[in-house]
Amino acid sequence: MANTGENLAVARNGAMSAAESRGPSEIQEHIVEIVSDSGEGAQKAGQAFGTVSAKMGNGAWTVEIIPAEIKPPSRSRAGASGIRIRLGSRVITNMGDEANLVVAFNEQVLYGRINQGAYRAGTVILLDNKWAKDPDPEIQRLYAEALEEFKERGFIVHELPIEETCGQYTQTPRLGKNMFVLGMLCWIYQREIALALREIEVAFARKAKKVITTNQDLLRAGVEFARENLEYCYTVPPRDVEEEGVVVMNGNQAIGLGVMAAGIDLVPMYPITPATSASHYLAGAFHSVGGFVHQAEDEIAAIGFALGASYAGKTTCTITSGPGLALKTEFIGLAVMCEIPLVIVNVQRGGPSTGLPTKIEQGDLLTALYGAPGDAPKVVLAAATIEECFHLVITARKLAEAFRTPVILLTDANLGSGVQPVPRPQPREEWLAPPIDQSPWKEGVPAYDWDPETGLSPRPIPGQAGGEYVLTGLAHTNESHVAYEPEANQLGCEMRSRKLAALRATLKPPEVHGDPEGDLLVVGWGSTLGSIQEAVDRARGEGYKVSSTHIRFLSPLQPGLEEIFKSFKKVVTVELNYSDPSEGLMGGSQPGRAAQLALHLRSHTRCEIDYWSITPGAPLYPKQVYEVIIDRLTKMGATDGPAESAQAV
Repeated sequence: MANTGENLAVARNGAMSAAESRGPSEIQEHIVEIVSDSGEGAQKAGQAFGTVSAKMGNGAWTVEIIPAEIKPPSRSRAGASGIRIRLGSRVITNMGDEANLVVAFNEQVLYGRINQGAYRAGTVILLDNKWAKDPDPEIQRLYAEALEEFKERGFIVHELPIEETCGQYTQTPRLGKNMFVLGMLCWIYQREIALALREIEVAFARKAKKVITTNQDLLRAGVEFARENLEYCYTVPPRDVEEEGVVVMNGNQAIGLGVMAAGIDLVPMYPITPATSASHYLAGAFHSVGGFVHQAEDEIAAIGFALGASYAGKTTCTITSGPGLALKTEFIGLAVMCEIPLVIVNVQRGGPSTGLPTKIEQGDLLTALYGAPGDAPKVVLAAATIEECFHLVITARKLAEAFRTPVILLTDANLGSGVQPVPRPQPREEWLAPPIDQSPWKEGVPAYDWDPETGLSPRPIPGQAGGEYVLTGLAHTNESHVAYEPEANQLGCEMRSRKLAALRATLKPPEVHGDPEGDLLVVGWGSTLGSIQEAVDRARGEGYKVSSTHIRFLSPLQPGLEEIFKSFKKVVTVELNYSDPSEGLMGGSQPGRAAQLALHLRSHTRCEIDYWSITPGAPLYPKQVYEVIIDRLTKMGATDGPAESAQAV
């Protein structure tokens, strides 16, 4: 193998490949996928490729393709595992539409992606050809049939001896071909090899040196193989970066960084997909700032541990997903009643029950808002970007302490595992939690000295002289006595509600993306931001009067929504949760079940809110949102000539 060294531009012995002879083509954006069986390392290779691209100045976004089963059968159409990487010369905010180039370790896993609309005619597929010579004639037949079908669909298929070539460098080529493919992609997109080699060192830091060396050799071999055998070679110019620097991370890492930046000292949690990697990240870094990760025996114990620590004066954070949030419900109600600060991060996944543990869904909004016995108002925030995963943890900690309430921060599997370059945060002292107040409690001040206008009260901390009181989950008076009188219970409910009203009075209306008035307003929340805005921009570029807005504060809702909605002829929410068709499922005899944000907005704004939602277990394609926009505008009669051609795209 020729040593490619650290620079792809170095001249090599022998004839140049066709791609080298004509030079790389400059492109502004590409979408790449690596698709495999589980356990073949596609995610590791793709994350490294995305990280290298981001460090080279490109915009990047990754989406992991993970089967619902832990270990589905090999060569399973439903068991496709892998990763999508979108890179470009601008800020990338979502996974995009159909892929440009795919590397597949077998042909069957491609069907799962085809069924999800991930490819189009012209998509290039680099396919491992080992199955053409498999000892099993049935596998040979399936392989040959798939090739014919792919070509009929207009895919450009190249059969390559990927695993066979890897066998020259390792005795376990099935486990090493992911780094070989990383090398192939580094050549195709002219990535800096030094950065890729460094990513291998980081990925295998806890392995023996020989493991690192072997994987680096495989990467170099992939570079050389692509140089000699592939006609594809591109450059993606870096984006214009005004900020001083960026950091490449996923949403769960951003949550962990936010926990540390907020001055939170303790994170009790129980492992649950897709939130677990946040605890893994914190376990490796939290101790450096004096923090502690406590792995409890279950979700109930985790929030109980967190509440006890918060009662003692240290606001804590517990991180979970939907089923864990369900188990924490009773303790969340206790936190509301006792007015104990607590931050709860819910990295949403598909449900109900075990549902789709590895897939994205926005199905927990109503649970976060209303999932507790009785009236239990709480603050609910939703991060829309990886950067917001960091900053909203800090905001959540401040709100929890200032308003003596639990704060739920909703993210999802798309944000949790997606990797993106974001501006490097510059730490600020005001982010940190203040020291615990141990000054004597003022004589005569009750434990819940509710302000009649705001419902707020100072927080007594155990150990404060004169601040002792009996903590109870029973309905109570401001002195924490059991509320035997009906007026006392009514007052407690009102004071807890006034806190949200007071918070809402400090908020700003959400920004409108596009013109402040028009035919259609698309409303979203959470990680759908990038896809919605890209679709809106496309429609606006074709002359349509459409805008969007995205809501971060869901309880209390941001103010000004009624005025924004009234400036548009129609308002529609776009969400990743289940809803019935608007006409219902019983022939129009009863209305359909609305999407969750639409239902929430209808009840609070009393405005007519349309909705569109799906539960594919995958992020939204911008084209899906674009088609919704055109459909709604067409039904309104707000489209003309361009809409017909647009629908045909």
